[in-house]
Amino acid sequence: MARARGNPLRGVLDDKSSARRSRGIFAFIGEVWTELNRVTWPSRDTAIRLTMLVLVVTIVAAIFLGIWDFGFTQIADRYIT
Repeated sequence: MARARGNPLRGVLDDKSSARRSRGIFAFIGEVWTELNRVTWPSRDTAIRLTMLVLVVTIVAAIFLGIWDFGFTQIADRYIT
């Protein structure tokens, strides 16, 4: 079975590329660290406020969907059975 010349996985599948992969992994981690240092992180107050907003919206959506589910269950029980 012949491999295609332009196969991007050729180095990954080759046993000799383990040194190349380890350097690649360390380079990747270094790039991730650099990008994380560039991020503008929210303040503690903003993070808490947005977390509370997410929790409130989630609870409201759960109540809304629960009411709809209960209503449709009552309708289905009344007319199907």
